[in-house]
This record gives sequence, C-alpha cells and structure tokens, in this order.
Amino acid sequence: MSAAENKKLIADAFAAWSHGDGRPFFKLVADDVHWTVTGSTPISRTYTSKKDFRNALQAMSDHLATELKIAVRDVIADGDKVAVQFDSHARGKNGVAYDQTYCWVMRLEQGRVRELTAYLDTELVSRLLA
Repeated sequence: MSAAENKKLIADAFAAWSHGDGRPFFKLVADDVHWTVTGSTPISRTYTSKKDFRNALQAMSDHLATELKIAVRDVIADGDKVAVQFDSHARGKNGVAYDQTYCWVMRLEQGRVRELTAYLDTELVSRLLA
C-alpha cells in the first residue's frame, strides 16, 4: 500500500476511535504485532501479540473511573510508516486526571499494523497505576 493509503487507513480508524469506537483500529492490528510501550512503567515493554497488549490495556483501563476519550492532533505517513499524535482524557479511580499525549509510530504491512512504538508520559501512567 502507498503512504497515502496507509495514512487514510489509520486516520479513518482513529476518527472512529475519537467518536468512541476503538474497534476499527484494533481490527487493523496484526495478531502477532510487536507493540512497544516506552519508559519504565509497569506496562512498559514489548508485547509480541495483540492479545497480550489488549490484556495490558485492560489492566490499565481497570484504573480508570471514566471512559478514555481521544482527540487526534495529526497523522503523518511515509511509505509503510504512519505516526499518529493524539491526546486522551479520562479520570483515574484514584483521582488522577489522565490527560495524556501520545505519539504512536506504526509500521504497516498489507494494511495491518505489524509494529508499533508508543511514546507517552510514563510518569502519568505510573501515577494512574499507583
């Protein structure tokens, strides 16, 4: 797929997510994805399956008192790489305002996310999970 096609695929999936439906994005993620969360938080590591990463997301979601709302800032594509900068907003059960900014850099192959590196405020994740 071209860079323009990859960008549209990801932008459309994130548009759905920004309206409350993250399923279109996660349908694009390969079952054997290599998903790296940067930093030194309890969830920071490389996951080698969509299932393992979804379990980590669920563990994090269990700490939220409100639904995670996202807003996309930008989508940039170059060949098989797509980067998405976006914000999320939620409140933790411990009272922490989870106002996060992410940059996810993905490598796509035949319309599937094969690799993803998530850059984020890891201190905020640690406070949420505390």
